[in-house]
Amino acid sequence: MAHLGHVEMLTDKFEESLDFFTRVYGLKLSGRDDTSAYLRAWDEYEFCSLKLTRSHRTGVGHVAYRVSSPQALERRVKAIEASGYTVHGWIDGDLGHGRAFRFEDPFGHVFELYWDTVKYRPGGADVPALKNTASAFTGAAPRRIDHLNLLSSDVTEFRRFMETCLGSRVTEIIQLDNGRLGGCWFTVNNKTYDLACTEEHGGGVGRLHHVTYATDQREDILRAADIFLQNGVHIETGPHKHAVQGTFFLYVWEPAGNRVELANAGARLILQPDWEPVVWTEADRRKGQAWGLKTIESFHTHGTPPVGE
Repeated sequence: MAHLGHVEMLTDKFEESLDFFTRVYGLKLSGRDDTSAYLRAWDEYEFCSLKLTRSHRTGVGHVAYRVSSPQALERRVKAIEASGYTVHGWIDGDLGHGRAFRFEDPFGHVFELYWDTVKYRPGGADVPALKNTASAFTGAAPRRIDHLNLLSSDVTEFRRFMETCLGSRVTEIIQLDNGRLGGCWFTVNNKTYDLACTEEHGGGVGRLHHVTYATDQREDILRAADIFLQNGVHIETGPHKHAVQGTFFLYVWEPAGNRVELANAGARLILQPDWEPVVWTEADRRKGQAWGLKTIESFHTHGTPPVGE
């Protein structure tokens, strides 16, 4: 596995969502087809990291990881086929990448793995001033996709899925007093995490909690808060600092109701090859976030699509 590649987000307010992600959030439009817009952050080498798709509902369409080689893709596919999890098989790809192998976790989230990708080639005003950056930038200007958070009714089973099918490592967990896992954070490289799974408390199945892009520094997030305020965007919580993973965060809802985050992890990387997961207890979590901000109720219950859709 190389890295988290892209997330397909579903929206029932396509034009409003597209305006938010380009004009306000600061992603760039790489291309469009009949149903989707392909978006990327300013320093990403691939054609897209967010595939925004017109739909009758909200939430996540699929989660995509790029592998490190064609041979690695073959190895992963064999492991997934032998895992017993639901397999969808090969698809031809889209504007952003070539053929991909799709499969599903026990809670309805669809994943895909791919190797062949379309690299972004800037032109015109998008050509960067520095050759070692991928393109120019505007707006809140997130640099790259960082992670996403999925909801499930059994985080322990989701952990088995991630370790079996993606070969992910666990970096931090929340251990509940009743013996269940309340949350689990995964990585496939030396980032602290690229995917989190937390326990579903809103009564839904296979839902999205949030998608996150990374900024260069904390000050970018403070500036983004003013940009969101100026544009009437619902700020759910933050800016503040998480206890788990230590990221500086800001959560907002885009026009269709999908939760998105801007985050800054500073210089924190997992370089230790024999890393042991950090364990957070219920007592730890009752203290709130790193500097004492209590987690608001909607953060535990809001996900997309809304329950009942």
